[in-house]
Amino acid sequence: MAELVNLRQVRKQKARTEKERAAEQNRALHGRTKAEKTAANKSTEKAVRFIDGHKRERPDGNGGT
Repeated sequence: MAELVNLRQVRKQKARTEKERAAEQNRALHGRTKAEKTAANKSTEKAVRFIDGHKRERPDGNGGT
């Protein structure tokens, strides 16, 4: 005897897989999310401010040797 198949469920599953495939393609094309971009940008700015704030200058004003 053949296996019974609910066509409505099959259609929905096919739509889900197509949607997931399209989402995967978009992730590959467009890269990071806006939240990831802003978080990376803020952490970079914070690191630069931290490093600049801890630099020392020589008393004679000469930064090198």
